[in-house]
Amino acid sequence: MRRAYRIIAFIIAAEVVIQAAAIAWMISGLGRWVQEGGVLDKATMEEEGGPLPFPELVGIIVHGMNGQFLIPLFALALLVIAFFARVPKGVTIAAILFGLVVVQVLLGLAAHGVGMPALGLIHGANALLIFSTALLAAHRARAVRPVAEHSAVTDAHG
Repeated sequence: MRRAYRIIAFIIAAEVVIQAAAIAWMISGLGRWVQEGGVLDKATMEEEGGPLPFPELVGIIVHGMNGQFLIPLFALALLVIAFFARVPKGVTIAAILFGLVVVQVLLGLAAHGVGMPALGLIHGANALLIFSTALLAAHRARAVRPVAEHSAVTDAHG
């Protein structure tokens, strides 16, 4: 269970990297598309069934799906596994991580839903907290040698 805890924590950290990469890819494509004369407005965003106005728009789709479904699922799985993994402070860290993910989803939805784009600043900063907490969780779950074995290794190496 400790190994599963560690792997899922690393997956969450990797998912945050994917989130950042996907949104940066979309923004870069949008910039190029606008420079070439493209216009992004409400009508463009509501078009359905046709080709994407620029291929990098897939980045926002990946960002949304990952952020609303995959990362929360992994965070919930980590929290459940934490109860069985016997990681020092593992439940606490997993609970904090899950809370940060819930806040992240709410911030992402609220930034669009209530028309407060400034929430995107907190959304970006919170992503760094999620990334750091996931790495902390993975670090806490590393394999620990028994004290007797550790002492024998220390004695052998002086």
